[in-house]
Amino acid sequence: MKPVILLVFSLFFNVVLAGNFISVRNSHFYKPKSDTPYYFIGTNMWYAPILASKGEFGNRQRLKHELDCLKNMGIDNLRILVGADAGSLNANTVYPCLQRVSGVLNDTLLDGLDYLLKEMEKREMTGVFYLNNAWDWSGGYSFYLKQVGLGDSPNASGEGYRDYVNFSSEFSVNEEAQNLFLDYVKKIISRTNSYTKRPYKDSPAIMAWQICNEPRPFGTESKKGFVKWLKRTAALIKSLDPNHLVSTGSEGFYGCESDMLLCEQIHNDLNIDYITVHIWPVNWRWSTSTALYTSLPHVYVKTTEYLDMHEIYAHKIGKPIVIEEFGYPRERNSYQPGTPTLSRDAFYNFIFSKVLESQRQGDVIAGCNFWGWGGSARPANETWKPGDDYLCDPPHEPQGWYSVFDNDNSTVSTIDKAVKALHRNVRQ
Repeated sequence: MKPVILLVFSLFFNVVLAGNFISVRNSHFYKPKSDTPYYFIGTNMWYAPILASKGEFGNRQRLKHELDCLKNMGIDNLRILVGADAGSLNANTVYPCLQRVSGVLNDTLLDGLDYLLKEMEKREMTGVFYLNNAWDWSGGYSFYLKQVGLGDSPNASGEGYRDYVNFSSEFSVNEEAQNLFLDYVKKIISRTNSYTKRPYKDSPAIMAWQICNEPRPFGTESKKGFVKWLKRTAALIKSLDPNHLVSTGSEGFYGCESDMLLCEQIHNDLNIDYITVHIWPVNWRWSTSTALYTSLPHVYVKTTEYLDMHEIYAHKIGKPIVIEEFGYPRERNSYQPGTPTLSRDAFYNFIFSKVLESQRQGDVIAGCNFWGWGGSARPANETWKPGDDYLCDPPHEPQGWYSVFDNDNSTVSTIDKAVKALHRNVRQ
């Protein structure tokens, strides 16, 4: 084949292929072959690739049950951790790990990731897959810093928080640690699925690659390096996979040292396709565990203010927003299934109303993912240990704190009504 013909064919093939994936145009998401803006309500299910594994603590029967349950609720967008890194000796972290030593990946867990993508493709579900973590519950920053000789990170919980911040701020300026992460990114995104025989870059189950869960510079002096690292990583991902979207995984304002200019800067990058926002009223002290319901009016005001400040620059840079994490505890701050969820349901409904209102107005808040789906699992203890069911509460948090179980009938009903309203608006 002549070079010119080959070039034309290649360009044509790439254009056609690009039409098979979720895209962003004019501040909106679009599904393949659709001219209608795509708005969604999804969930977080970070542990899905572990369930999909044939190895230790894998449970494919449960995985398929959870996916079917979510699909039946009309939820087809999941936010997922690609895989955990070995954590600090000072922290309770995810087990098993995809990466215990940098560059050496667990083949059994990679097979689980392949299987998960296959099952999601079968159900026409899509996922946002994050590749790193600023927090030590899945290794992340602290793993790579340990790999370059800086030792174990302090525990990010409680009194160790400030020490953890100081330790982790090094990641944004440590190119040796970053290069180890970029090598990992190359391995994951260049992979071919062992079940579908399809390269990951061609999988319709991937909506977006996400650089990191809640990336932070962890200090003013690290901001410049933070921007450079995100920019460098986004460019690498796009070079390896031009078909899928790329996002930062940022909490927004609070994830950028309360610096809105920094928040705008990292999302204005050419290779970042949309804006991410997280909302945690209790963690951010907009509410307290003893006043969950009575503080809701204040929570609504603070949530609206937080979203408004991000909407301003979303319009400015022409990109949609996803509220990809939000959560609220059960009554009495209980962790047990069956505990009333009146306050949680009200907060969920408020977030859903923001997406529904945006959909009606054709505005930029394009979706949300509640944190998170616990499904048929149940907490064995308040503190997670290997062998316990995987909930959406990570190992460092009380088990059952933010997870939605399949018998949380009022919460499931709240989600179901919102999803149906979203779909009804599309048909009108």
